[in-house]
Parts: sequence; structure tokens; C-alpha cells
Amino acid sequence: MPDQDVRLQHLKVWLDEQLATLFADQGWGAVPPATLTAASSDASFRRYFRWEGAGRSFVVMDAPPPQENCKPFVDIAFLLAKSGINVPKIYAEDLERGFLLLNDLGNKTYLDVIDSENADALFSDALQALLAFQQLPMVAPLPSYDVALLRRELELFPEWYVKRELGVEFDATQQQQWQKVSELLIDSALAQPKVLVHRDYMPRNLMLSEPNPGVLDFQDAVYGPVTYDVTCLFKDAFLSWPEERVRGWLESYWQQASALNIPVQPDFEEFLRASDLMGVQRHLKVIGIFARICHRDGKPRYLGDVPRFFSYIEAVIARRPELADLQALLASLRGGVTA
Repeated sequence: MPDQDVRLQHLKVWLDEQLATLFADQGWGAVPPATLTAASSDASFRRYFRWEGAGRSFVVMDAPPPQENCKPFVDIAFLLAKSGINVPKIYAEDLERGFLLLNDLGNKTYLDVIDSENADALFSDALQALLAFQQLPMVAPLPSYDVALLRRELELFPEWYVKRELGVEFDATQQQQWQKVSELLIDSALAQPKVLVHRDYMPRNLMLSEPNPGVLDFQDAVYGPVTYDVTCLFKDAFLSWPEERVRGWLESYWQQASALNIPVQPDFEEFLRASDLMGVQRHLKVIGIFARICHRDGKPRYLGDVPRFFSYIEAVIARRPELADLQALLASLRGGVTA
């Protein structure tokens, strides 16, 4: 029997035990007959299942150790819930085996429902949640977005996209260009004021819920650059918006953050530059991750979204002359790069 099927059997036994306890504690009577169906999987090793029976539903997370660790999810969920953010309530946990029983925030993500007509309202809600957790005091024992982490993320691009996907090794000139670009992006990120950073604050991790949105996938949170999450929200892996509309949303966020004394850059153009460079760092990282998911994990579908990231990068290059080295580097790779 495949390992995942063995895990699923173990999860079902655990779930039956936890539901019996939960229903008894809540006075809900006997656990009714129910279905357990796959809810989603993502680019990691985590899987989610939805339990539904007699009008009740729960979500079960299967996060297999050692690849996954549930404890950050549990700790950060507690932190975010204290600030009024709609995150999953944890009914039961087995951190050693990587099982969590959660309340169900719904089955529609922002990515499922967002369009040009409802985007303003949905993003307004998303910004309110973002502003709430950016106001949290930085007292939790979370890692910082430091030089080592930023560099490790950037190196995913040459390691997995350039070498594995394109089959290319940087020559001396390209390596020099890459180092200069990396230093620029790292320096810009480190110069920014720090707040709590979700690290994947994008429509597929926001649920249409009440209160809206339900926020998921926050287990990799760190303390880091103030522009990171808002840039991630509007320059998404799976859908794109007109640049003038993105600029308007960014300005709305910047004005609200300033009014709440969140430490955004005092000048909007300075904020935009920081957002642009932060976005380039993230996009290069994600291109590398999508190539790694293909070549290491056997999931090639994510590579289909790589051209979107190159489009974001090219748009920033066009207005940021300090990225001339990146422009030259990508041009030299053009035979294997879709931009």
C-alpha cells in the first residue's frame, strides 16, 4: 500500500477518535455518518480533507513529518486569532504525526471567485486583515527575513530554473550580473521597516468567508519587509491585474497603513520602488520553486505560470534602471526563457 494511503488510514482512525471527543464535549450527540473527501493539496507535502455530516463540516490537515511541521501553523493561528483575523480554529492536534482538525472556513478561495467587478471589495477586505496583523507587536519567537533567508530564496532561480529547467550554467559575466542583482534586492529588502509577514498572502490562500477573508497557509510567517505581503497580494502567481489598478490598490494600502502608524515608507514613490524590488525578489524565488516542484517533486503544472512572473519582472525592469544587470542577464538567457 502506498505510504500516503497508509497515512490516510492512520488519519481516519485519529479523526474518528477526535470527533467522538469533540461531539461529546460540545453536546452535539453521536457522531453522524459522514463523508471524507479531498479538499485540496498545494505545492508542499500537505493535504487537506473535508469531513461533512449532518450539516456540520470540518477540515483535516495532513502534514507529514519530517517534510512538514504543524507547530508553526498552530502557534501563528493563535497569534493571528488574538488580533481578530479569521483563521482556522484548531479543535484537535497531533503534532508528532502531523494531523490537525480545523473548523471549515468554506470551500471557495478568492482565486475561485475574484473578477474585475468584485476585486475592489474583496481586496478591501483582504487589506483590512493584512493591516490587522501588521499592527501586531513583534514579540513572537518567529524568524526574521535576514540576509541568509533572502539569499537562499534567490539562489533557487539559478539552481532550479537556470540549471535544471534551462540546462544552463552561468558564465563569468552572468554570475557577476546575478551577484549584483542579488545584492541590490537583498539590500532593498533589509532596508525596509519590519512587520509580521505572511509570505504567501495571495488569493488562493484567502477564503471567501464570514468574516471575510478566512486566512490560510500562514505557517511560514516571519518578521520582514513591510511591502512583502501587499506586493504578493496584487502580483499573484495565478492571475494578473492592469498596472494602473494595482498602483491604485497599493496607494490605498499605503494611505491606510500610514494612518495606522504601520511603518511604511513616508513617500509613496519610495514605497513603490521598495514594492517593485521586493516583488522581483519574490518572483525570482517562485520561478525557482516552480522549477523545483517540477523536477524534484514531479508536478510540472506549476511551470505554466512562470511566464506571468517574467512579465511582472519585465514591467519592473522597464521603470527601474537600477535593474539593468537583471535585464542583461535575462536577455542572455532568452533562448531558454519566456519573458
